[in-house]
Amino acid sequence: MSNEFSREEIRSHTSPDSRWLVVDNAVYDVSRWAQKHPGGSRLLSHYAGQDATEAFRAFHLDQSTVAKWLAPLRIGRVCSNDPERLVAMRTDFERLRKDAQARGLFKPSLVFYALMLAHIFALEAIAYACLRFWGTGWLPYIVALCLYATAQSQASWLQHDFGHLSVFHNRRWDGWLHQLTMSYFKGASAHWWKHLHYQHHSKPNVMNKDPDVRIQPLFVVGKTMPKETAANPKSPYVPYHFQHRYFFAIGPPLLFPVYFQIATFRHALSRRCYVDLACMALFFAKIVVLYRPLLGLGGAFLYYFLVRMIESHWFTWVSQSNHIPMEIEHDRAEPWLALQLHATCDIEKSPFNDWFTGHLNFQIEHHLFPTMPRHNYYKIQPDVQHLCQKYGIRHEIKPLWRAFCDVIGSLRHSGEIWHAAYHAHHMD
Repeated sequence: MSNEFSREEIRSHTSPDSRWLVVDNAVYDVSRWAQKHPGGSRLLSHYAGQDATEAFRAFHLDQSTVAKWLAPLRIGRVCSNDPERLVAMRTDFERLRKDAQARGLFKPSLVFYALMLAHIFALEAIAYACLRFWGTGWLPYIVALCLYATAQSQASWLQHDFGHLSVFHNRRWDGWLHQLTMSYFKGASAHWWKHLHYQHHSKPNVMNKDPDVRIQPLFVVGKTMPKETAANPKSPYVPYHFQHRYFFAIGPPLLFPVYFQIATFRHALSRRCYVDLACMALFFAKIVVLYRPLLGLGGAFLYYFLVRMIESHWFTWVSQSNHIPMEIEHDRAEPWLALQLHATCDIEKSPFNDWFTGHLNFQIEHHLFPTMPRHNYYKIQPDVQHLCQKYGIRHEIKPLWRAFCDVIGSLRHSGEIWHAAYHAHHMD
């Protein structure tokens, strides 16, 4: 292919009708193919006009096979060079990725994942046994709630592993088990999770691209979003300077039992995800069959709601502690290393932290290598720290308690930015 394009020209092709991206200095027009992309069209749109080489390598296990699908879409090559520092950073990161592969860090321990699955089964069974054999008094009821919520939380971490293809590195096997753990164990749409989560990984904390920071009008986060919200006359008035307080009432308690519950069913129905819907129906049938004889129909769904509420607290604090206190900005087309480090932080390693967070206390390493089995994150962390030090990028590790406190501190700070900007724009 003799066509050559400058970086400036490539950056101009971001519309759905003309969507270009770069992989290994080759330019591809993915406009017509975007809807066929297994990861969803939005992933490609997020990298339209940009170099997607590192994201391509991070998400695709068998790059040679995927390259065959890309070949017909190739329209030329990039004729201009990137800055020397950027090229060096990308080269060093690719060297680290290949070194990790050579050391076997992408090889999963099936024993580890079997134990994770077994302990989820055990927790769920013991939760039911508490009510079945010891009655529905307040003590067995509370114990059962906590055990079942723990099973659900741990299932969230396990489905996350299958969703990233990090267990079998096989789309069919990981996909089937992701369907099982997400749709049948948890009653949520696997397709919905992939649709949102892959976008989050491709552009973490990037406004208008990462769904996890698309949380208006309830909250504003970072430094830019509060200012833009305050300046936008169409934005409804919300007292964001109190968001660090009302977060406790409408954030962790309601994320799973209300917001996610509505979103996952709406997605599955609108996208006609019939396999997801069938598995989700089986989950709720299981709740009715097992718990209606013990608690009544209304009591069974109250029990389910309370389990979801407990799980929601667990998930919200863990997931937000790694991201909300970090940089949240518009897309700056950063290289993979800088993009992920600016949006994530780690939490100290300990047996409890590893289990409690599903090893997402190594959020940095997970974001850099999303298909790496979670039990190997700690092995690559020193190498990532060394690479960050070389390029002057902060690699932050916090105690668990500090990470949780920083969620509230960052919400307070963003609220104060909004409050000051709002009064500045409405002084007249």
